[in-house]
Amino acid sequence: MTAIARRRLLLIPLALASILALSGAAHAAPSAARHVVFQVSEANPQSWNLTLNNAHNVQAQLGPQARIEIVAYGPGIRMLKLESPVAARIAEALGDHVQVNACQATMKAQQLTQADMLPGIGYVPSGVVELMKKQSEGYAYIRP
Repeated sequence: MTAIARRRLLLIPLALASILALSGAAHAAPSAARHVVFQVSEANPQSWNLTLNNAHNVQAQLGPQARIEIVAYGPGIRMLKLESPVAARIAEALGDHVQVNACQATMKAQQLTQADMLPGIGYVPSGVVELMKKQSEGYAYIRP
């Protein structure tokens, strides 16, 4: 047997393992498609309205079993303050079981407390780490 033939024989198990791994990933996709995390890092009502519209559309398409989370950090956290121009829309999303989380690291940097924020929102230690965590759990990641 030639050296080339031996190498080809060694590659067959590797190719089979790759195919099996890919087919397993394909089977995991349907459940992951029901979970989405949105990033909002802009203090722009238009960005927030787009995100809230997207969250509503996902929920309308996938149903109430869809897990939807919005993570705000950096300048985007301003829209979670009590005087936010999108407060009513955020309250509506919360009522529709959309999780809205504020980054506590950003709050600390901006000297904000929970008393400054809209009622009903959640809090995470780090917005970026929360996004990483959700992606590792199979959530789709969207940044409108």
